[in-house]
Amino acid sequence: MERNPFFLLASSVKLKPKHLRQFGETLRTHRKEAGLTQEKLAEKADLHHNFISALERGEMEISLGSMVKISKALKVTIQDLVRGI
Repeated sequence: MERNPFFLLASSVKLKPKHLRQFGETLRTHRKEAGLTQEKLAEKADLHHNFISALERGEMEISLGSMVKISKALKVTIQDLVRGI
């Protein structure tokens, strides 16, 4: 039995959990609405810009402490960041 090449590719790609993708999209939207770059948001939140980037790409989990820092830096509520998840 011959294997479908698409199946092999798809089975080797790790899909990001939906809640992480959704959080990342919401974070990016709020950051852009605030007129901030990833670097500027990271500076305001006292976090590393690579962490902000990874969050926006849905590649990292976030702690409550980091979520508080980000929400304060963006002047939004934590509820705003997790709405719809």
